[in-house]
Amino acid sequence: MTIEQIIVIAVVQGITEFLPISSSGHLVLVPYLFHWPDQGQFVDVMVHVGTLFAILIYFWRDVWKLIVGALDLFRGKVTQDGKLAIYILLATIPAVAFGLFLKKFGFGDLERSVTIVAWNTVIYGILMLIADMMGRQEKTIENMTLKSAMIIGVAQALALIPGTSRSGVTMTAARFLNYTRPDAARFSFLLGIPAIAGAAC
Repeated sequence: MTIEQIIVIAVVQGITEFLPISSSGHLVLVPYLFHWPDQGQFVDVMVHVGTLFAILIYFWRDVWKLIVGALDLFRGKVTQDGKLAIYILLATIPAVAFGLFLKKFGFGDLERSVTIVAWNTVIYGILMLIADMMGRQEKTIENMTLKSAMIIGVAQALALIPGTSRSGVTMTAARFLNYTRPDAARFSFLLGIPAIAGAAC
């Protein structure tokens, strides 16, 4: 890889990770459009680690509350932050299971298909529009339940296929569940922390 390719990939990742468009899908499209060799999944994961640090820095207050809440659970004290921490960990399981399924049954080629990226970008864009039009803005992250978290977690698992935006599909699920736009986005990025960290590991 050339330094130019690395810079372009890093910039594309930095822009697309925080928009409801697939950063992984765009990382597949970059070498296709510029006629570069595919950088591979390892590079994709590493640039995701960069955005993970950005998420941790931006949401450090929320992350700190989740850590304190989780520690309180070990002391026998149940708080809203503690429950949210558990919900996030449990909601990460579907993505882990789906990732293992893709790896076990050899769907690597499917994951880097430009055709799959294109179709998923269109389909999930339409779904997000419908969810935002239909979903009522009446629930906040304080109203999060285990059922809602798991539904959003299942949606997140689909984002392992490029063209499916992780933030986009989780926010879409949250909007269908009537969470407000800001809280749908907030939960989406908090949910992404263990998912991205797990992929890096």
